[in-house]
Amino acid sequence: MSQKNIVITGGNRGIGLELIRLYRDQGDHVVVCCRQSSAELDGLGAQVITDVDVTQTESLLNAQRQIENLSIDLLINNAGLLTQESIDEFDLAAIERIQRQFEINTLGPLKVTATFLKQLSAGAKIAMITSRMGSIEDNTSGSRYGYRMSKSALNMATKSLSIDLKERDIAVGLYHPGWVQTGMTGFTGHSSPVEAATLLKQRIEALSMENSGVFFHANGEQLPW
Repeated sequence: MSQKNIVITGGNRGIGLELIRLYRDQGDHVVVCCRQSSAELDGLGAQVITDVDVTQTESLLNAQRQIENLSIDLLINNAGLLTQESIDEFDLAAIERIQRQFEINTLGPLKVTATFLKQLSAGAKIAMITSRMGSIEDNTSGSRYGYRMSKSALNMATKSLSIDLKERDIAVGLYHPGWVQTGMTGFTGHSSPVEAATLLKQRIEALSMENSGVFFHANGEQLPW
């Protein structure tokens, strides 16, 4: 298997960290764009670019300049934010949290993709880590306004990307990792980061132009919009 060049955001812990471990174990070159590194990440042998804020264009351009000669085979948009908002406590702080989630969960992946797009050639892949909480049909519990809306918007953006990049032969995947035991969920999930990352890697490997733009659970189930 030939070495691939992989760029991932938000890989200093949780699912992102385990994805990096899996790709490094098979000999791939991994570039991690994150705010700050961690001891675990430093031990994986990946190329780490710190001080990267996916909401800030100049921050992303600075990261891009550091790897501008790298041909990217796979771009994984993994960075995300989850907070809680309810209609009964819809104050200024809640609105600011919602705006922040849109900046990170929706505009962030789109900015990252646009920043590195010229380094993705025919046959490359883009993977968006989303959530089934962004599914309108699947919403049976309400609440979590910012996260749900920002992930729904990400799903729409990803669908558009899959259409816009079709002629360039770049496939775009959209994946819900499941309820995973990470800091984002308060470690209350049903699966471990290792299990989620393993399944996500399988889905990304199965990504092709035929299923580009399709919304998948990490277990392979196709999810409703």
